[in-house]
Amino acid sequence: MRSSSPPMAASPSPAPAPLAAATFFDGDHYRPEDGLLLLLRQAQLAIGQRVTEEADLGIPSTVPQWLPLYKVQAGHANTVAELARKCNIDPGAMTRLLDRLEAKGLCRRVRSEHDRRVVHIELTPAGEEVAQRVPHILSRVYNAVLAGFSADEWQQLQDFLRRVRANAESASTHSREESA
Repeated sequence: MRSSSPPMAASPSPAPAPLAAATFFDGDHYRPEDGLLLLLRQAQLAIGQRVTEEADLGIPSTVPQWLPLYKVQAGHANTVAELARKCNIDPGAMTRLLDRLEAKGLCRRVRSEHDRRVVHIELTPAGEEVAQRVPHILSRVYNAVLAGFSADEWQQLQDFLRRVRANAESASTHSREESA
């Protein structure tokens, strides 16, 4: 016999407990050369240097200079404020960077017709050309720096880095909640 009562709603899952802190580092025996931030930053700088060398964009340019072009071309941002957030730099630094890119003829700033406070970024044809080359340059460099990694190791590295990011974001959220 079938029950005519409505199905019971699933009870919400409890929030996951914060992860226990790892003990890979000890303040009494800390070695700066083994620090996570240093190792990540060194890898980032080495890869960034390799990208800059590989770029050969026909203009004096660096990763920070053409990353905004790529972000605009890919549709990730189209205002100065969005671009600053997506590139993780402050709006003042983004303004100075856009000054340099405009001087090179790669983009232009256009005031919004609907809100004068909003400034949109548009790529020039030269800026479009540079932005279209970015994924190809990055692919070449990333493949070179991952030489010797298996597909499983590359997946594992991605998983590890995402987990480090999630743990850092979670730790930040928990510390704000505890201080409130």
